[in-house]
Amino acid sequence: MTDEKKVVSLTDARDKEKTEEEKLPQEAVYCSFCGRPNQVVIKMVKGPGVNICSECVMICVQYFIMENKLPSSEVKKVLDSFWKGIKK
Repeated sequence: MTDEKKVVSLTDARDKEKTEEEKLPQEAVYCSFCGRPNQVVIKMVKGPGVNICSECVMICVQYFIMENKLPSSEVKKVLDSFWKGIKK
């Protein structure tokens, strides 16, 4: 896994006075939808009182696209490559 930040906090912009060390999560952050910790997902978005992992975001995006029953070929390519990349 790379050293890039895996948990993206929506409140980081408001907390500019905090040091980088204070911004890093001290313990696991869990997805509010699937319950997986940030250590086993690609990315986690941390919001006020709720968190969502990248996989749950893609499931939501896929649901909204499929709801219209007409996914464009470009969107289908993005979704397919995302899901294939996760199942390595």
